[in-house]
Amino acid sequence: MSDRKFTESHEWVIIENELALVGISDFAQKQLGDIVSVELPKVGEEFKKKDTIAIIDSIKASSDIYCPIDGMIEKINEELIEHPELINKSPYESGWIVKIKPRDKGQLDSLMTQEQYDKFVGED
Repeated sequence: MSDRKFTESHEWVIIENELALVGISDFAQKQLGDIVSVELPKVGEEFKKKDTIAIIDSIKASSDIYCPIDGMIEKINEELIEHPELINKSPYESGWIVKIKPRDKGQLDSLMTQEQYDKFVGED
């Protein structure tokens, strides 16, 4: 079982080397369809939980991506600028969106586990 956590707005977060790696779930990328562009934040920007940190444009819709925890952007996935389809192909690996330096890792405790998220989206 993964230690990845999920939000009700379909973002995932996992802590790696003191940073929170953030992306969108496989369920979310399937709902969006083919992703054609991603607007990313700037490194050094500060966000609060539930602030919009990125925008994903697909052939179906434009969707805001929300920050799962308070923190500062440490790194963005620059590959997504040229290859936004990585989110469709690999939402949990190469399709990550940002790395955040968390203000309070305790905020992760309020997020769903993989099992809870699967039930939430009806994929259990």
